Amino acid sequence: VTDRGGRPVWQLVVGTLVAMALVAAGITAATAPVSKGSAELKPMDEATRERYREAAKEMFYHSYDSYLLHAFPKDELRPIACKGHDTHNCHGCLLTFYDALDTLVVLGNRTEFARVVKWLSIHGAAAFDRDQTVSVFETNIRVLGSLISNHMLAKREDLELMSDYNDELLTLALDLGNRLLRAYMTPTGLPWGSISLKTGPKFGETPVTATATGGTVLLEFILLSQLSGEKKFARAAEKATKALWQRRSEIGLLGSHVNVETGEWVYFDSGIGGGIDSFYEYLMKAHLLTGKSSYLEMFEEGVNAISRHVRRSDGWYVDVDMRSGSVMFPYYRSLQSFWPGLLTLWGDLDEARPLFDKFYAIWRRYGFLPEAFNLASDEPQQGLGQYPLRPELAESAFFLHRSTGDDHFRWAGAAIIDSLNTHARVQCGYAAVENVSTKVLRDHMDSYFLAETVKYLYLLFDDSAWTQDFRDPAKYIFNTEAHLLPLPKPPADEFLLGPTKKPDYTRRRKRIDRNGKYKPKKKKEKKTTEAKSEM
Repeated sequence: VTDRGGRPVWQLVVGTLVAMALVAAGITAATAPVSKGSAELKPMDEATRERYREAAKEMFYHSYDSYLLHAFPKDELRPIACKGHDTHNCHGCLLTFYDALDTLVVLGNRTEFARVVKWLSIHGAAAFDRDQTVSVFETNIRVLGSLISNHMLAKREDLELMSDYNDELLTLALDLGNRLLRAYMTPTGLPWGSISLKTGPKFGETPVTATATGGTVLLEFILLSQLSGEKKFARAAEKATKALWQRRSEIGLLGSHVNVETGEWVYFDSGIGGGIDSFYEYLMKAHLLTGKSSYLEMFEEGVNAISRHVRRSDGWYVDVDMRSGSVMFPYYRSLQSFWPGLLTLWGDLDEARPLFDKFYAIWRRYGFLPEAFNLASDEPQQGLGQYPLRPELAESAFFLHRSTGDDHFRWAGAAIIDSLNTHARVQCGYAAVENVSTKVLRDHMDSYFLAETVKYLYLLFDDSAWTQDFRDPAKYIFNTEAHLLPLPKPPADEFLLGPTKKPDYTRRRKRIDRNGKYKPKKKKEKKTTEAKSEM
């Protein structure tokens, strides 16, 4: 007997007992062996690593199988009521179905991968041809990102995912990409935040959009241009990115929201949290994908401006006024938790490691990360104490462990799994935490839980040959929804850190002056005819 994912039911029963076994065996993050302090944990033994790997896998199937049984084809699952619902982000775009697809590949489930692709090849286009308003940002990173990622995975013959694959996902990606492209038809080149996939921007739609919306499309649109030969996608993405960058303040910062018709900033708060975060992420990853120095230049100048004005002297990052650098909100926001992972990709472990430990200390205090933690009052900000199953801390743990080999980050991942299984696991999946202090739950499970949170946790503990390429910084990057994107060639050596390869800042110092600005390249002087005659 098998479930809809093609797995024997006995595997479900065994998997359900994994979390209980961890506790029964006394193997939890809270009981992890400590040498001198929480940042100096002893190595994780093989048996413990394997148990947490299986626990992460079981978390996925507990949620995914429940979605198929109780929620499909709705966008997302209500894990407490065991029902489905469509979201305001996409209104029936099959978000969870798309978001979970390459996680199935990571887990090696060829049978279910092929079944889903075949279903989408028949029914997928209908979900796009509807007069429903969708979020440009969310539809791009979740749906288009998934289509491109899984198309490129399906094309890898060595993975043997589908013998009869015929570019069906690429066809859907082109359909969706052309629909999203309508959002970029503005005087500034910056996209509308929401559009109808059938008709484009709707009358009366607000022209105010988040910085992240305009700056988080480079990876998907560049790859779509490369795969299709249609340059219009990459051009639109590059135009939007440059339009944002050209509007940075005199101190090098960007605001959180801009008017796409006038190009004027609407909200001047600047930081590394929601509304801005993935703009910087995509600059760095676009450089890794294309090798273009312009993306690296923007990223490094941006990071240096953030270090000077957003980072406090105690190492915390807050929200500041983009014009002056004065503090607007003294908050640590949970969405900032991706930053140590991004700095690790850049090669800056000196900043990434201690910053991760600051964030992890908040997790250990509450068992989760609140949406915002007030650094002035040393408590979750009132009204922002929720934890909606976000992946960012697990994401940074994965990148840091990959680059250092330090099991401290695996023990952090173990703490995340323990908290989720102890407090958020319900009958049909995992429920969002409404208050990290009381652990009251909300009947909601975002699709990114299956795309990001569980995937990063699984890869953090998995050492198998099957996922070796996916974990290799020379072969793959992840979009901001953790969809796997292959690199055409390995990035520069300075970005390929590993347990036996330490950071080398030599090339970076040559590129950047002490003020964080790029040093002008010296032009070779041409000898004039007169000078030649004198010689």
